[in-house]
Amino acid sequence: MFKLAHNGKVLMDITEASPESEGFILNALKQSAFSQCEIDHDSIKAFFKGDKTEKILAVAIKRDATFEVSVCEDKMQAVGSITVAQGGTAISFESAKKMLIDAGVTRGYKKVYLETLLKKQHLAQPGEKISEPLAIGMLPINGDPATLKLHVCTLKQRLKQPKLLEDGSVDMRDFGKLSSVAAGTVLATKMPATAGQEGFNVLGDTLPAKHGDTFELTAGDGTEISQNDPMQLVATTSGCPSEINNGMRVDDVFVIEEVSVKSGHIEFDGSVVVSKNVEPGMKIISKGDVTVLGSVESAEIHADGYIEIKQAAIGHLDHKTTEHSLTCKLIAKGDIEVAYGQYAYLEGHNITFNKQSNHCDLKAFDKITIGIGDKPNGKLIGGEILDAQQVIAGEIGTPSGAKMNIFLAQNGIAITKQTDECVKNLAQVDEQITTLQQAVEKAQQLRDQEKKKVLMQKISATQKHYRQQAKDIEKQLSDLDHHLHDIVDSAQLIANKTLNSGVEIRIFDRVYKTQRTYPRCVAKLEDNQLKIDFN
Repeated sequence: MFKLAHNGKVLMDITEASPESEGFILNALKQSAFSQCEIDHDSIKAFFKGDKTEKILAVAIKRDATFEVSVCEDKMQAVGSITVAQGGTAISFESAKKMLIDAGVTRGYKKVYLETLLKKQHLAQPGEKISEPLAIGMLPINGDPATLKLHVCTLKQRLKQPKLLEDGSVDMRDFGKLSSVAAGTVLATKMPATAGQEGFNVLGDTLPAKHGDTFELTAGDGTEISQNDPMQLVATTSGCPSEINNGMRVDDVFVIEEVSVKSGHIEFDGSVVVSKNVEPGMKIISKGDVTVLGSVESAEIHADGYIEIKQAAIGHLDHKTTEHSLTCKLIAKGDIEVAYGQYAYLEGHNITFNKQSNHCDLKAFDKITIGIGDKPNGKLIGGEILDAQQVIAGEIGTPSGAKMNIFLAQNGIAITKQTDECVKNLAQVDEQITTLQQAVEKAQQLRDQEKKKVLMQKISATQKHYRQQAKDIEKQLSDLDHHLHDIVDSAQLIANKTLNSGVEIRIFDRVYKTQRTYPRCVAKLEDNQLKIDFN
């Protein structure tokens, strides 16, 4: 009844079968050797609509399986697709592998990937399209950054480990013997950055890995880089070790019970530890770190290192001054950590309040954090953020909507001024270069060759000077532009619980004032606009 033509069509001899309906033909096909072929419904329908004079009717088409390889746009994956055979020949392993090679795929291929796809074609329905990844690239693994491995316990680490008492409680005022080292002690080792691991795409291109960031080992006061190992820092004097940026220093440590009128102000070249409180009106000036195990009330602390207040830093508005400044001031070149703050001015690299900041004025080079843990939930109430790159708190502002100002990325304004000055200087240098070019053209007209040579040498030397100056200014402009973008792009305000109304947020030169209470959100610049993101 059915036979296969050379062009792959399945033909039915009408004189033998005399089909009465389309269903008769479909049923006959289903029971024949051509049941997997693609049915030609159009041809069958046309037969029954016509005068039925044909002797041979095309009822199906035999199709071999087809295979194609597509490489993703990023070249990190090659996908094989099979359109399952319809009565025809399935795709063989050899032909599929050849097509994979012809598509340029040379890396990331595994035999098992192709075998899995080829097996699926025998389980799928005729004409069904199935796809599987056949080759997968590998992204480069960037190198690890260089790190500083400490071999000694610093004062800051020691103060995080209070003495354990026999009853299981801890004495928050007893941290044991002060950390100290002797001259010659190995303080830290710089662990080198790693090169990382190259990646590749499926077309065989190598994807280079970024070498881990590194740093120069810094030998602070009382330390030096070891003569035996340039990756090690050793102490040159006895004292208390402290970590600094990319290195360490060794300080003398001054320990006092409390700072009051009895002790007088404290000014010390090393680090200072106060085991109780700092009383009103007192000052501590330290070239090292300052740690207060009690509270600081209406006092001033200035430190070249970090400042840590185990309890509260409390002041009030100073009505004796026209600016109504705050009477409690903590200013550090390093980080500042306080349990609780009220009417205090804090300025440092990073500032952390473990619980709450109440009407404090804060200025940080980098981050201000209110609360502890991965999602700080402390309260930032009133006061003013004078500058920071990032502010993180649980609740910001007050439910009553009292006005509060938060300024972020304000050092970007100084960079803008520097940029304007550079542009002005570059214009002046360009003007000088133009004037010199005119001088060259005049010198070319001199008939006295000796005078011409001398003059051209002078002009050339001056041109070289100004061209180098222009090049230096252009590099400075580029560096300033990149720095400004980094500052502005990274600035953000994070409220992990609530952002109340009445908070005026300024990031660089963009301003947003909250008009209602927001749930957990992030304020940042997007497309040069200050927006609130709730994701």
